[in-house]
Amino acid sequence: MMTWSELWQQLNATSWLEWTAVGLAIVYLVLAAHQSLWCWLAAGISCVIYTHLMFDAKLYMESVLQLIYVVLAGYGWWQWRYGKGQEEATEVTAYAAWWHVKWIALLAVIALIIVLLLQRYTNAEAVWLDAYTTVYSLFATWLLTRKQFANWWYWLAIDAIYVYLYSSKGFVITGALYFVYLILVVYAMKQWHTAKADRELCENSG
Repeated sequence: MMTWSELWQQLNATSWLEWTAVGLAIVYLVLAAHQSLWCWLAAGISCVIYTHLMFDAKLYMESVLQLIYVVLAGYGWWQWRYGKGQEEATEVTAYAAWWHVKWIALLAVIALIIVLLLQRYTNAEAVWLDAYTTVYSLFATWLLTRKQFANWWYWLAIDAIYVYLYSSKGFVITGALYFVYLILVVYAMKQWHTAKADRELCENSG
């Protein structure tokens, strides 16, 4: 278990790049909770920074994930500005439970293939956690671009794993970020529920 002295040393050793990425990542999630289009700009810049940090740490799937996030941030902005994401989350029809079961199973197979490839052809570390969190994170982000409420349930599980993964690799601040993410995901769920309740109240009173 890490002592307070060791924690303080790691905090002092945290680069300004990681601090910047952490700050922007928090801004992204808060803005997403309020369905603000600008959440995607904060996400894009944060992910550019993390692409560099993860590659240096030999978390290759995480670096690929962050790079794809940059693309998804652009896609998310376009969707929320011009596509299906223009609608309020309360007006978006949720996908059926069976739809999620099929995708969870398919993504599990894809992640397994990635694990086997990483083990055979790279010196990547923590390949199981790295691959599975990467695959499901992309899926959850895609759900967010469609303003599907279910994305928050996926993030609860993914972020809990990330707390351990990043902390174990020495990214203490980023590990702490994902703990904060867990709290903010609950906050986002509450915000979206509140928006839905307010909309239903307006419809009933109208």
